[in-house]
Amino acid sequence: MTRQVDMSHGAGGRAMARLIDDLFRAALDNPALARGHDAALLDLPPGRVVMSTDSFVISPLFFPGGDIGSLAVHGTVNDIAMGGGVPQALTAGFILEEGFPLADLERIVASMAKAARAAGVSIVSGDTKVVERGKGDGVFINTTGIGVVPDGVTIDPAQAQVGDAVLVSGTLGDHGVAIMASREGLEFGTDLTSDAASLNHMVAAMLRVAPDMRVLRDPTRGGLAAAVNEIAQASGVGIELDEATLPLRPEVRGACELLGLDPLNVANEGKLLAICPPARAEALLQVMQADPLGRDAAIIGRVIDDPRCFVRMRTGLGGARMVDWIAGEQLPRIC
Repeated sequence: MTRQVDMSHGAGGRAMARLIDDLFRAALDNPALARGHDAALLDLPPGRVVMSTDSFVISPLFFPGGDIGSLAVHGTVNDIAMGGGVPQALTAGFILEEGFPLADLERIVASMAKAARAAGVSIVSGDTKVVERGKGDGVFINTTGIGVVPDGVTIDPAQAQVGDAVLVSGTLGDHGVAIMASREGLEFGTDLTSDAASLNHMVAAMLRVAPDMRVLRDPTRGGLAAAVNEIAQASGVGIELDEATLPLRPEVRGACELLGLDPLNVANEGKLLAICPPARAEALLQVMQADPLGRDAAIIGRVIDDPRCFVRMRTGLGGARMVDWIAGEQLPRIC
């Protein structure tokens, strides 16, 4: 008989203790977690503390290129890194549905542990709750991260200045299209995989060559379009993108055309948007392209003077079009 989550796993008794010891603590073992306190004690390096929290409800739980466990680590590590921080520790809260297979939970936690090791961060505290069958969707995960911003680094969405260069670290829309294809059983003649990855190591290298970098943003829900519009509004500037320079996989472009989606609105989970002084752009691009996660990086536009804070695209035909926020949600539950 398949072992499953049952209500006793959230009741605070022996079954819950065994689940924590045999599954969570065994996979995520580190000194802070081993203390067994409800709160972790951390020794942080000098600098300003940056924190972020996120919840993950993706469907399906397992997808090409990852699963909800690794995604939970990547998403929160990247949020810390986009603030210029060096991630130090994560917490993880699990909402489990009664009847969820323990083998799948073990697989998710193992994936989470692997992603955390690769990012160089520990999961130091956590929580587990169980809800009745039919009142969840297998598993939801909340992660909170803490990091430290080194002295001299200030990353802020309100810092973009006229003339700055706009860069992206790689191909757009991979995650959203891969999730949609997996969810709906669609095939596009090629293997599409999510780009989900932790970007903190690449960000550290970028900051070494461009410590005066203005803005970092991971274009997740709402895609690149939402990210550039948020920055334009926060900074009181316009942004002009060049359509010819946007990195897009042919299969992603084709899938979006077939389904009537704009790839600029499709989510990414392993890409970043960077805005820097123009004199730093080429050096920053080289650093990004030297990292396996940034090999398709490109300079895709510039910051312009526009009191309306519009984002526009120079098209391949020599014209221009507006790049607006998405009105609703194209692809629900992609993270």
